[in-house]
Parts: sequence; C-alpha cells; structure tokens
Amino acid sequence: MVLVLFVILFAIIGMVVAITKYKQHPFLVLIITAILVGLITGMPAAKVITTVKSGFGNILASIGIVILAGTMIGTILEKTGAALTMANSILKVVGNKKSALTMGITGYITGIPVFCDSGFVILNPIARALASKSKVSLAVMATALSGGLYATHCLVPPTPGPIAMAGTLGADLGLTILVGLVISIPMTLVSILYAVKIASKIDIPANSENTIEELTEKYGQLPSALHSFSPILVPIVLIALQSIANFPSTPFGDGIFKTILVFFGDPIVALILGVFVAMTLIPKSEKENTLKWLSEGVTSSAGILAITGAGGAFGAILQTLPIADIASQLTGLGIGVILPFIIAALLKTAMGSSTVSMITTVAMIAPMVDALGFGSDIGRVLIIMAIGAGAMTVSHANDSYFWVVSQFSDMDAKAAFKCQTGVTAVMGITTIIMVLILSLIFI
Repeated sequence: MVLVLFVILFAIIGMVVAITKYKQHPFLVLIITAILVGLITGMPAAKVITTVKSGFGNILASIGIVILAGTMIGTILEKTGAALTMANSILKVVGNKKSALTMGITGYITGIPVFCDSGFVILNPIARALASKSKVSLAVMATALSGGLYATHCLVPPTPGPIAMAGTLGADLGLTILVGLVISIPMTLVSILYAVKIASKIDIPANSENTIEELTEKYGQLPSALHSFSPILVPIVLIALQSIANFPSTPFGDGIFKTILVFFGDPIVALILGVFVAMTLIPKSEKENTLKWLSEGVTSSAGILAITGAGGAFGAILQTLPIADIASQLTGLGIGVILPFIIAALLKTAMGSSTVSMITTVAMIAPMVDALGFGSDIGRVLIIMAIGAGAMTVSHANDSYFWVVSQFSDMDAKAAFKCQTGVTAVMGITTIIMVLILSLIFI
C-alpha cells in the first residue's frame, strides 16, 4: 500500500519536472509514465500495454469527436470574424474592464448542461476574441472560463457526477440543484478573482488573425450577432434539452420526442450540427476556402488529441491500482464532512477524472451517511457538495480537462499548472470551507 502511494507521488512529481523543467513533450511523458507506473507496481507487461491502449482509446472515444468538431467551429468563427462580432456584442453590455467576469458567468451557465471539456471547446473562440478586444492576456480569459465551467460541472446536476451522487444517496434533486447553484456562484467569482490577480501575470497573446477593421474591409460586413452566436448556441441548447429529457421525472415523456431530443442532444451530434451551422457564416466570396478552413481545424486538434489520449492512458493505469482501498482507510478518522472531501480529492488527484472521483467516493460514503450525522435532506446534499469540492482538487497532468484548457489557450505546461491547477485548488478548498460552515449551521 505504501509502495503504491510512493509510486503515484513520484510519478506526478516526475511528470511535472519532465514537462516544465526539461521541456519534454507531454504526450511522451504521460505515455512513458503510465507504462513505468504499471510495471513498477507489479502489473504484467502485457496488461500494461493493453491498459495504456484502452485508456488512450476510451478517452478519445468520449471527447475526441467533440474536440475535432469544436476546433472546426472555432476556426470558422475566427476566419469569418464571427468571434469578433460575439466579443463586440458582449463587451457592449459589460464593458472592456469586465471581460473576465463575462467569461466566468458564461462558463457558469454553460457548465450546467454541458460537460466542461465540451463547454471550453465551444466557448474558446469567444474567450480568444474577448482577450483580443479587451487587450488582456488569453490566460485571464481561459482561467475565468475554465473556473466557471468547472464550478457547475462538479456541483450542479444534471452533469453526470452530481446527478449520480444524488441518485446514490437518495438526495432531493431539486434541493441539490438549488444548493449547487448557490455555492457555485462564489466559486465562479473566486475563479474570476484568481484569473485577474494570478493568471494576468502570464502574458499569452490572443493571436486573432485579423482586426475588426481588416475583416470588415475584407468581407464588407461582419456576420450579425445572432448568426455569429448560433454555432455555439445550437449545440448548447440541444445538449441542455437532452439533460432535461433525461431527468428522472421525464418531463418530455418516454416517447419518440424524448428519443429525438436525446439523440440530437448528444454532444457529438450537437457539435457536428454546430459545424454545419458555422459553415453558413462563410461568405460566398470565401466558399472555396471551406475545405481549407475545416482542414486547418482538424490539423490544429492533432496535438490536443494526442495529449488528451495520453492522459487517458495514464488515468487508466492508475485506476487499476488499489487507490480506493487506500481512501477507505480514512473513514475511521471521524472528521465529518471533511472525510468525503479528502477521499474525493485523493481519487481526483490520482486518477484525473472528476466524474470517476465523485462516483467512486459516493459509493464508499453512502453506507456511512447516517453514522456521519448527515442523514437529513440537507445533510445528504452537503455530502454531495463536499464530494464535488474534492473532485475539483486538483486538475493537473492526468486530467483531460487540464490539457483541453492548456492546448486551446496556447499555454505551456508551466503556465497551465499555475492557471488551471492553481485555480482548481483554490476553488476546491474554498468550496469545502463553505460546506463546512453550512454543516455547522444546518446539521
């Protein structure tokens, strides 16, 4: 047991050093680390290779097409000037000085129905255009957006982790959503503050290809605001409707209408439709460049896919280790609501997946809820919030979301550790402090 903990800790430190200090490519570092961890912990060599391959493939099966479609949409929004139209529309409402707040709030809302990985890919063009328009580092926009998405992703149903926890604990779903939404607000504000105070020290150019004036001169007129937002809004609305259709109360029934909503609301289908909607933005004078721009989107996603897949391989190796057994030994410490937080944080940091961390932790905690003194309706919800807080802490090199944020935001690994890992650590710790205060009041 001690050997496993030592190997995991050494592996994580080794990855950080190799990527940041020695400038090794994350893909190679993650793959090699996954293989070494498997071999050192006694896994048969054949099983190591099989696990690495399945882990690589499984993560790409879940978000690979989403990343490809998202980069295509982003490329078209950038090339046609639609992203700049969106930036102008938002900044007219909130002002240049509040662009980080804009991204945080947008992430908070989008993260309720949309997986954080998908949400970041979809909204990245707006973050980049806002950074360019408001003349701030892309690191600020990316960190604020990532934090807003992450807050509701980990705390608010109908995202898979929170809704699975509510089902396992038999918690009131409406109360869970309400408390999650409330607690997510200060979490989003904390991420925005972190972005403004910490991420702003990292200078990452927005790299928008053209200014508004140049695009206007080139095309004669930029796309309208509604048309520009449509490739993003259509997937978000479809995914949201799928989430609502899958509620236990079946608000749309169990017939053909629900089947249609579930099909078109799948992130893969929704994003592919978003690509076709984005293609309607291309003016007639540029129709001949459609294939070229789509190909650019595919090419630019290659590095992201490679690193994301390698992160999945490393996570798959870790999931074969007896990490859950280690976490279960913490149950005798008698530390109340802090216990589920610690277990979830341990699993999250080791395995990389917030959803896996939430589902695993709640399965371990469920039999102990009454013994911990959290058997009431509000008590069960607070347990969910505590696990969600742990599942935030922290996003680093074995988390696919870490690489989605870093690669789509032009961050090197050192910047990503400071921005993404840093903000998720602050959010998780702040959340558990709030949950602890609420438990002292209501329990």
